[in-house]
Amino acid sequence: MSTEFDVVVIGAGPAGYHAAIRAAQLGLKTACIDAALGKDGQPALGGTCLRVGCIPSKALLDSSRQFWNMQHLFGEHGISADNAKIDVGTMVGRKDKIVKQFTGGITALFKANKISPYYGFGQLQPGKRVSVKQHDGSVVELTGKHIVIAAGSDSIELPFAKFDGKHIVDNVGALDFTAVPKRLGVIGAGVIGLELGSVWKRLGAEVTILEALPDFLGATDAEVARTALKEFKKQGLDIKLGAKVSKAEIKNGEVQLTYNDGKADQSLVVDKLLVAVGRKAASKGLLAEGTGVKLNGRGQIEVDDQCRTGVDGIWAVGDCVRGPMLAHKGFEEGIAVAELIAGLPGHVNFDTIPWVIYTEPEIAWVGKTEQQLKAEGVEYKTGSFPFAAVGRAVAMGEPAGFVKVIAHAETDRVLGMHLVGVGVSELVHEGVLTMEFHGSAEDLARICHAHPTLSEAIHDAAMAVDKRAIHKVN
Repeated sequence: MSTEFDVVVIGAGPAGYHAAIRAAQLGLKTACIDAALGKDGQPALGGTCLRVGCIPSKALLDSSRQFWNMQHLFGEHGISADNAKIDVGTMVGRKDKIVKQFTGGITALFKANKISPYYGFGQLQPGKRVSVKQHDGSVVELTGKHIVIAAGSDSIELPFAKFDGKHIVDNVGALDFTAVPKRLGVIGAGVIGLELGSVWKRLGAEVTILEALPDFLGATDAEVARTALKEFKKQGLDIKLGAKVSKAEIKNGEVQLTYNDGKADQSLVVDKLLVAVGRKAASKGLLAEGTGVKLNGRGQIEVDDQCRTGVDGIWAVGDCVRGPMLAHKGFEEGIAVAELIAGLPGHVNFDTIPWVIYTEPEIAWVGKTEQQLKAEGVEYKTGSFPFAAVGRAVAMGEPAGFVKVIAHAETDRVLGMHLVGVGVSELVHEGVLTMEFHGSAEDLARICHAHPTLSEAIHDAAMAVDKRAIHKVN
């Protein structure tokens, strides 16, 4: 087999496999390297997102949501579901089946696009070469006219709470509990902590989330964060803010935690501890001496706005570079780089990347928050509308939350959209599309939205920007 390629991609996660497939579509001879193995010990393409992140977590979120609704919401519909039970093994098995289906799907896409896969750890060498230490111990060297680094990210481990895979786990371990823990502790009230905490809470665990920062979801719109926190507490999630953990000891099969709440040291004993304090670029061992590729202080590969490393023909995309660690951001960067390599235009607009937290209620946003605009001195106006006044949401028994549209005070151009409620992971894209095409709140307000739908909340929120919402007292 030839080891010379037009494009060699290191990593088959969201950014990497998109880069590889798009490059192949454009007629470039492409190879893609990935070291990951599935539960069966066989190569599994798709990266963290597909194997142990986005897809499996959403599978468990959906399963747990069904169980929670059966216990807490079905009665409102006149549906009796007494003595509901959960088989964790079956639930996790369903998740694994979905993961295998999609990892196999990427393998099939590689084959269809004539991409050469290499299974092992790829290390960039000087001179546009990549050495691949394959799983059988052999080493092969690939050369490429262009190298795309898409190494992804790893969970951050705390020095006082080392992962043991049994009592103290990262997101991977929390996806594979064999039974519902009686008491689950979570360090970090970010996306991973909230989503996986929600999964096991719905299934019956006592969940305590310890967040070091004083504000809840500080990156989101403040009003959205307040609403979400109120709903999470209603569900029984015990979220402690300003709680700085200093110790985690495993004793007698339990994890004993010490944290400071700003007043004094407190203790907490749990059966399982999920550490969800963020992720770091998976750059360890990635670069051999003399490549010229630089890392910043956070271990990320330094790139410009077109993902160029500054070394001719070497690019980097996804979680291992600056910007949000989001699969869809990686998708777009991978595609953009492949097109730039082929001599086509390629660009990712960071201002219109949507963010989603898949809890109940869901949280989603795009663009600037009110806090950010105030700090920047930008004059703006807002309009909001509650799901409690949306017929479809009430009929579904999901009235919590609202939609907020933020527009420039003079031009009316939409600067942000912030949502909390049912189905907002889908609704946020109205904001993305409007902002991408430089649309205004007036544009959104003039679009006919079907009735009854959840999207009517966006319509009325846009009308409320100019205080003319029909179904709200302005």
